[in-house]
Amino acid sequence: MRRVERICASGADTRALRVELLDELRVVVDFDAYVWLMTDPRDAVGVDPLAEVPSLRELPCAIRLKYLTEVNRWTRLANGRPVGLLQRDTGGDPSRSLLWRDLQHGYGVVDVASVVFADRFGCWSFLDLWRQAPAAAFDDTDAAHLSAVVEVITTALRTGQSLTFGAPPPRTREGLGPMVLLLDNQLQVHSQTEATAEWLAMLLPAAPGEPLIPAAAYNVAAQLLAVEEGIDGNAPSARVHLADGLWITLRAARLNRDAIAVTIEETTPPDRLEIFSRCFGLSSRETELLGHLATGSDTRELAARMYLSPHTVQDHLKSIFAKTSVRNRRNLLSRALGTR
Repeated sequence: MRRVERICASGADTRALRVELLDELRVVVDFDAYVWLMTDPRDAVGVDPLAEVPSLRELPCAIRLKYLTEVNRWTRLANGRPVGLLQRDTGGDPSRSLLWRDLQHGYGVVDVASVVFADRFGCWSFLDLWRQAPAAAFDDTDAAHLSAVVEVITTALRTGQSLTFGAPPPRTREGLGPMVLLLDNQLQVHSQTEATAEWLAMLLPAAPGEPLIPAAAYNVAAQLLAVEEGIDGNAPSARVHLADGLWITLRAARLNRDAIAVTIEETTPPDRLEIFSRCFGLSSRETELLGHLATGSDTRELAARMYLSPHTVQDHLKSIFAKTSVRNRRNLLSRALGTR
């Protein structure tokens, strides 16, 4: 536990943090493969995956099955105990899991430990640990070890996301409108708009021969399928930080019975403010004040809009400055909105 706390206090970004934590977790909870995704804290849709599994070549299929599986779904774990064990929670019948029955079983997976990292500010991440034959199933001791570190890891992942707002403001990207990908119900890409290649080449450079399709596109499309099946009610959307303070938003919508449209565009100022507030743990009152501040309101206008005294408004501002490590309103809005 102390080593996990030291790693979490290192100030690393979310990807480096997960890499270190996986090495440490393996010391006390043995596993053969893993999938660890960050999530949009509002809609709990997966982004930025870190994975080492034998089924990577079947990525679209694996993501679709994960979202359509009700057993130990991360959105359900977030409303109860944070750790689920496949064998234990299916009464020894893992075939109750669609993901296990249609994919993991074929790779010799005997059990899966699922962990969700969520707090009152949102759902930040979920992790699946696989054990393959001839390993034994996870037990209550394993679950207890994982449960013991959930809170400290959740806080570290949220803090890691907040670091993305400390980067320089994004460069202006003139003429890059929203891009659209068309996927079928199996999450296979069928077509894309002309702007798509330019967007992806600029935003998601990949090695020669590697696909440019972001995993988050499969995730939002899979979430749409889950909504249509009544498995989950969260919106099929996700906000993703790329680099240099740039955030993009992905959304999925049904085009026809055989096609799903995924749009990708720069995140709007209101959505940036919303995720910024969650990352820094702002209260509802502080979040409301930040929204008014973004419209250019001065202290008196803020006080009038929020039915507060100017003194109380100043107290809220001081609290926001302390949580976000800025000294004035201009720097606060520059970080939150990605403006110069």
